[in-house]
Amino acid sequence: MGRGPRAALALGLLCLCLAQANFAPYFFDNGVGSSSGNMALFSLPEDTPVGSHVYTLNGTDPEGDPVSYSISFDPSTRRVFSVDPTSGNVTLVEELDREREDELEVTISISDGLSLVSEKVVILVTDANDEAPRFTQEPYVVLVPEDTPAGSSIFKVQAVDQDTGSGGSVAYFLQNPHSTIFAVDHLSGELHLQEGATLDYEKSRTHLITVLAKDGGGRLHGADMVFTATATVTVNVEDIQDTAPIFVGTPYYGYVYEDTLPGSEVLKVVAMDGDQGKPHRVVYSLVNGSDGAFAMNETSGSIFVRQSPAQLRREVYELLVQVTEVSSAVGPAAQAVVPVTIRIVDLNNHPPTFYGESGPQNRFELSMEEHPPQGEILRGLRITVNDSDQGANAKFNLQLVGAGGVFRVVPQTVLNEAQVTVIVENSAAIDFEKFQVLTFKLLAIEVSTPEKFSSTADVIIQLLDTNDNVPKFTSHHYFAKIPENAPGGSSVVAVTAMDPDTGPWGEVRYSIYGTGADLFLIHPSTGLIYTQPWASLDAEATSRYNFYVKAEDMEGKFSLAEVFITLLDINDHRPQFGQSVQETTMVLGTSVKIQAIDQDAEEPNNLVDYSITHAEPANVFDIDAHTGEIRLKHSIRSLDALYNITPSGGCTWSLEVQAKDRGSPSFSTTALLRIDITDTETLSRGPMAAFLIQTKDNPLKAVGVLTGLTAVIVAVTVLISTATFWRNKKSNKVLPVRRVLRRGPPPEPRSAGVEWLKVRRAKAAESELTEDPPNENCNNNSMGGSLPPRAPALPPPPPRVAPNVSAAHWTVPTVSGSLTPKKPQEPPKPKALGSPIPSTLISELKQKFEKKRIDGRAYC
Repeated sequence: MGRGPRAALALGLLCLCLAQANFAPYFFDNGVGSSSGNMALFSLPEDTPVGSHVYTLNGTDPEGDPVSYSISFDPSTRRVFSVDPTSGNVTLVEELDREREDELEVTISISDGLSLVSEKVVILVTDANDEAPRFTQEPYVVLVPEDTPAGSSIFKVQAVDQDTGSGGSVAYFLQNPHSTIFAVDHLSGELHLQEGATLDYEKSRTHLITVLAKDGGGRLHGADMVFTATATVTVNVEDIQDTAPIFVGTPYYGYVYEDTLPGSEVLKVVAMDGDQGKPHRVVYSLVNGSDGAFAMNETSGSIFVRQSPAQLRREVYELLVQVTEVSSAVGPAAQAVVPVTIRIVDLNNHPPTFYGESGPQNRFELSMEEHPPQGEILRGLRITVNDSDQGANAKFNLQLVGAGGVFRVVPQTVLNEAQVTVIVENSAAIDFEKFQVLTFKLLAIEVSTPEKFSSTADVIIQLLDTNDNVPKFTSHHYFAKIPENAPGGSSVVAVTAMDPDTGPWGEVRYSIYGTGADLFLIHPSTGLIYTQPWASLDAEATSRYNFYVKAEDMEGKFSLAEVFITLLDINDHRPQFGQSVQETTMVLGTSVKIQAIDQDAEEPNNLVDYSITHAEPANVFDIDAHTGEIRLKHSIRSLDALYNITPSGGCTWSLEVQAKDRGSPSFSTTALLRIDITDTETLSRGPMAAFLIQTKDNPLKAVGVLTGLTAVIVAVTVLISTATFWRNKKSNKVLPVRRVLRRGPPPEPRSAGVEWLKVRRAKAAESELTEDPPNENCNNNSMGGSLPPRAPALPPPPPRVAPNVSAAHWTVPTVSGSLTPKKPQEPPKPKALGSPIPSTLISELKQKFEKKRIDGRAYC
């Protein structure tokens, strides 16, 4: 019983402790290659971009409480990661470099709020190919003897790449393998001479070799990368004694002149060791050919003459000089030989000299005409040239100095003496107008002598003028202007021609010719062109003249120029109307035009302005000042309005129109214009009425038209009658005129019709004698005015006569015509045989014309 309460108390405490116990959270271990967990055995490439999500910390709490994550670093290391406390996402915050740190030690933690669990993990940084090879121990300079055998190794280069794997392996190459005598081992970097190649100090003392180091390549930022590096190896070639001495300045020639003293130096031979790296001293000696006449200084290489030139028995000595290297080396010394030529020559103490007819001379003169023929010899020059020396000293060349290709000299090479000939080479350049005097020099200069002695002589040529030039005008065309009212003998223009020749050949005479030259003269000496004394110029008739002017010298050589003369118009014509009094008809709403012509040739003299100077009444018409068109004023739009402002109420108005030109001074002319005014309704009365109104101001036109119609009708009548006559003659009987018959009343009405025609004809005759008042039909709008005119009355029938047996059996029938509009055809009336044709037709046409004229008056 005593243990019961204590046991219950212990059990209660145990339950309470169990209720308050908390289990720690922990990370998941997902193994190698997992991207979440506790980062165990986690590795990361060094080229991972900063800011990348690289891992996810993942763990849990046994009680299911939420957990948070953290990451920490040793204070001596960089903080390269950051973690999201909630999600556990780990982010790279600093750039990785495996070559600096290949391992990263971090502490990761997980907490449920009560318990914190931390683990230390090591993260491996894997390699990326981000390093280029680097050469060590630069610069590379190596000294190689020039006798190094082919294939020998001369140097070894080394490059290091800190990357691992293929990116850290290095291979070696030459940058220009085809332009060098060296080769490199791709694995070791050892340089060696190629097979068959040699070094030569005398040809090239230094070689520059560019070696290329290349890694094996690898991945970088997701791409395959290969890095390279270059280094330059300088190979200096070391000289070796392997070249014989070399002579400088070959070939060697020397001269001994007649005044050379014994012991004098003739020439000097120079030689040097062919190996310039470490040259040896050389000595000289004469091998053979001197015959005791010459000696040589073994140290300086100078050759001396031992005898006087008079004792020397040969003209040319061929010596053989030997040079030997002085060396301490065991074995034969290097040697070389060279030939030396020495000539014994006469002393050149006489220069070339020019001679004339009287002895030595250095000035020659002559006169000649300009433009001599090509190749002509200047025979006025008698020149001889001589050199008193002998042999080569007497050989010299002849040249012309300052002739400019105008002349040439022969011969060009002379030995001792020659006659000098000067020949014309360029005839055109020998021109008196350019040069009156030609001067040049003859030069004689020795060819083979070292002194090059020379001499000169002046040649002076006086040119004589010839007539070799044509007069030339200062211009091919001359232009002049002259007023048309210029009096006879007025100066127009002066032409000028130049002839460069002198004397009478340079005198120029002028003349003119051509179709336009009749009104002009030219002064033969001055070239002044002026008008004929009787000339009367008129710009309206001919405004421009052109002709040719000729300039001629004494021998007939000439040139031409063309002269163009323009007449300046003067206002010398008044404007002229066609008639001083004119009549016209104006249709209401239209215009009439009056025109005046000004015969002046140019503007503004021939421009005409129009104006109305007087009108009755003055407020009816307007005129266009430029065109001459006359219109009614805008306020007048009907004939009634026109009658209201016209005092007389008539149909005809008179205007005085002035035409004035724009010249200075100005001229003017006036004309009287009578205008009949009608309207379009009047014109609609018929074509004949319109024709008569339109031609009222020109009656000759109406008469001409009517006369033409009459002639046509007569011709047609004659043709028809002639044809009928011949047809009837062939049938031996007279046929009646073809006519159209109508069915009508018995014969009595025919006589009534004849009587009606007689009455009609009498009335027509009376109407001709009746004078209508002036305004009878003005502004008549009745229907009667629009009817076409009636046909004229037929001619009276001829009196009946008995047939005359003695008269001709055949007569020419006639056909009548009409000028009126077509009416329904009536049967033609037979005409008496033998009636005169012309009188009948003329009578009928006169009646029609008078009827038309009377009807036309009714229309104003």
